[in-house]
Amino acid sequence: MDMDQDEKMMKHVIRLSIENVEKGGGPFAAVIVKDGIILAEGVNEVTLENDPTAHAEISAIRKASRKLGTFELSGCILYSSCEPCPMCLGAIYWAKIPVVFFGNTREDASEYGFDDSHIYNQISMPAEMRDIQFKRLLPADAIEAFRRWDQKGDKLLY
Repeated sequence: MDMDQDEKMMKHVIRLSIENVEKGGGPFAAVIVKDGIILAEGVNEVTLENDPTAHAEISAIRKASRKLGTFELSGCILYSSCEPCPMCLGAIYWAKIPVVFFGNTREDASEYGFDDSHIYNQISMPAEMRDIQFKRLLPADAIEAFRRWDQKGDKLLY
């Protein structure tokens, strides 16, 4: 896509984020595009759905994946009204989306009460030092699922 097309998509995403606020949702929206065509749109519905994972990017990724029938969105572009949070960033990497355009930064979001800096800091810490207690339990039993996966002849790597 060219810059005019990218700006057109960002204006669309920004408009969706504003409309979502007016409907009672959060100030976030995302669109996934392939070959210049919008595959999926998502808006933040965390409070509307009582779902902490109902972020715009996650919603758009789920919809685009279903539409394309694949978990890999490597030929797509994601447009987001804001720099993705750690959860959404992880999903973007898992989906293999190679390009992300965003409007607001995480610092902008923080100024309006959406501060993810604590999560970013926690992710980089060893599990035993995080604020949430992470306790390993039954590792010798848990490894069996990986062993069976490793032995599967028809596994699909992702």
